[in-house]
Amino acid sequence: MKKVLVVSAHPDDEVLGAGGTLLKHRNAGDEIYWIIVTSVLESYGFSKEHIDSRNKEINKIAKILNVKEVFQLGYPTMQISPSDLSGLIQQVSKIFGGVQPETIYTLNRSDAHSDHRVISDAVMACTKAFRYPFIKKVLMYECISETEFAPAFPEKVFIPNYWVDISGLMNEKLELMKIYESELGNHPFPRSLRNIESLATFRGASVGVDYAEAYQIVKIIEK
Repeated sequence: MKKVLVVSAHPDDEVLGAGGTLLKHRNAGDEIYWIIVTSVLESYGFSKEHIDSRNKEINKIAKILNVKEVFQLGYPTMQISPSDLSGLIQQVSKIFGGVQPETIYTLNRSDAHSDHRVISDAVMACTKAFRYPFIKKVLMYECISETEFAPAFPEKVFIPNYWVDISGLMNEKLELMKIYESELGNHPFPRSLRNIESLATFRGASVGVDYAEAYQIVKIIEK
C-alpha cells in the first residue's frame, strides 16, 4: 500500500489532471490524500447555495475515490498571490509531515491561473529530500483550460515525460467530472467532456494505449 497525495487549487483540478490515475490508486488499495487550497466564500460574493453545492461535490468525489483525508486550506478562490507563499508553505509542509506521502501529484508550475503557479511554488518548497525523505515521486499534472493557455515560451511549456494508462477507467473519469456540473461546458469550451476524452486519447496515442494521463516529472527516487 502506498500513500499518495494530490494537490488542487480548486476542486475539479484533480479530476481533470489525475482522475484516472487516482482511480488506479483507489483500485490498488493505496491511501489517497487530497489538499484543496481554495474555497468559495460568502465574503467574496458566492451564494450559500453555491457553497453548499460545492461542498457536496467535494464529498462525492472524496467518497468515490475513497480519499482518506481532505485538507481544505480555505484561501479565497482566484485571490492567491505571492504574498501568500510563506503561509502556504507552512501549511503544506505540516500536512506533508503528518501524512508522509510517497507520491505527490501537483499543479503545473506554468499554468495560466495565478493560483496554480503560487501553489506549485509552495509545493516545490516542501519536496526537499533532506526535510521530506519519505517523498519519492513528484509529478506535475496538466489541467485543461490552464496548462494549454500558459504563454508559449520554452520555459513555460508543459513537457510530458511520464504517462499513466487509464484505458479501463476513462468512462469513470468522465463520470467523476460530471459531478462538477457547473465547471463543464459544451465544445469548444475547454472543460468539456469531449475535450477531456480527446486529450486522454491524444496522450494515449503517444504511448500506444487507448487513453492516458500525462505528467511532467519533477523527481523520481528509485531505491
